[in-house]
Amino acid sequence: MKDFIAAEDRPLLEKHGLAGFDPLWELDLTLVDEPNVERGGISCVYRLELDEASYYLKRQTNHLTRSLTRPFGEPTFAREFRNIRLYRERGIPALDAAFYGERKAGRETRAMLMTRALDGWRDLHTWLAGWARLPAARRQAILDAVGELARRLHDQGQVHGCFYPKHIFLRERGEGFEACLIDLEKTRPLRWGRRDRIRDLEPLVRRASGWGPSDLQRLLSAYLPGGAAVDDWCRQLLRRRSLKEAQG
Repeated sequence: MKDFIAAEDRPLLEKHGLAGFDPLWELDLTLVDEPNVERGGISCVYRLELDEASYYLKRQTNHLTRSLTRPFGEPTFAREFRNIRLYRERGIPALDAAFYGERKAGRETRAMLMTRALDGWRDLHTWLAGWARLPAARRQAILDAVGELARRLHDQGQVHGCFYPKHIFLRERGEGFEACLIDLEKTRPLRWGRRDRIRDLEPLVRRASGWGPSDLQRLLSAYLPGGAAVDDWCRQLLRRRSLKEAQG
């Protein structure tokens, strides 16, 4: 695979001599989080500031995922990068990729994904921490934005697979909010209609512990066309949440 460099970011990367895999890989940066050492490899995240632009640069070595189509494995970033491009093609709001590349270095498989930082956005998890203190109009606007995001995702035939508050980012726009998604690695096609939709939405409902019945109804009113069958969907989501909680 050829290295991907987004047209919007290429001039800035070229200005700083970073428009290629090797200079980005060798760049000395400070870790944002502890390295992920699952899957028999290592995956690290860094923040990169270039002039007025901010990015998250992720590097991994032998951090592979296997599937029926790729039994020998591929970098987990490869799947995420494909899904970032898929979301963009289908108009599903999500983070944007600035660079992607892979290399073989002896027995190592290296991959690197750089995305634009979502500065000015806050994840839903942060909003939920002060949910009860938010004015009703702001709570409703957030629920509307999240419901519309889920509808756009599912209407485009995709299941996120990790539809958690930490993966949903919000930014205020006028009197409302816009929402987008991160962490797209587990995205897959929506094949089983309502069953897939309920399964994708339920983890959000389970983790949004501050939401009451009226919040869930508001979310579903934005998610369902014309607000149809809101009560029925509420019952199904709450039933599945109870089952998952009982399983621990």
